[in-house]
Amino acid sequence: MKKFILLFTLSLTLNISAQYNILSAVQLNEGQEDQYLALEAFFGPIHELAIEKGIQEWQSVWKVTSEVGENGPHYIINTGFSSKEQLDAYNESWTSQDWVALAKEAHKGKISNARIERIMGNVGSESKERRNYHLETVDRTIWAGGDLEPGDTFIITPTQAQNDDFENYESLFFKPYVEKAIINGKHRYWRLARVYERTENAYEGMTHFFFNRPVEGGSMVDELPTDSFKFQKLQQGLSAASQHADQIILELVSSRN
Repeated sequence: MKKFILLFTLSLTLNISAQYNILSAVQLNEGQEDQYLALEAFFGPIHELAIEKGIQEWQSVWKVTSEVGENGPHYIINTGFSSKEQLDAYNESWTSQDWVALAKEAHKGKISNARIERIMGNVGSESKERRNYHLETVDRTIWAGGDLEPGDTFIITPTQAQNDDFENYESLFFKPYVEKAIINGKHRYWRLARVYERTENAYEGMTHFFFNRPVEGGSMVDELPTDSFKFQKLQQGLSAASQHADQIILELVSSRN
């Protein structure tokens, strides 16, 4: 009975709310990690106030712990929104002066206005490049395993769709196996998101991102009926529908919602 209720919940997940987010891949200048983390700590109360005011829904900062190559990011910032309208307002309407005013409100009585202005005026000096991707949820499972805590692991996988069947293969064929893994305690979350906009310096080849919250010692692969002829034929279609880049393993630094 409990499994039936959970499966019913899983089937309703996509209809509960749409989800949009800005994924920002941050490549730091050499020797600037401490300065960057100090900047994120400064921005923590600002994001909390932005969430309180309905400017954004949540925000998390992640350290990249896997090897991602010379031009890969050192940190990932993930900022979430309840609607595209909220994301667009955040991205288009808020000026640097608005953020300075919000910073002063968030740090009122703790940091002088002059120092806030100096910090805000120096934002970006610690990073070599930031590549932003605007994402829209295609499909996702329930969120299992409780709230995120600093040190938790997440995995994102940049992906390029190879044909129009890709999203259907993932939602209709692969997602049910992920749901089974979640029910059996071997996984915690899976999401597929489509890139609908990006900054000019962002990589063109990425059309989608997968987001996975793993369980230590657990594996989605355990739920796959690999000896089934039907599964093998479906797997061939799924493999032909997309091309995956290397997984990026992340460790949570901070999360606010």
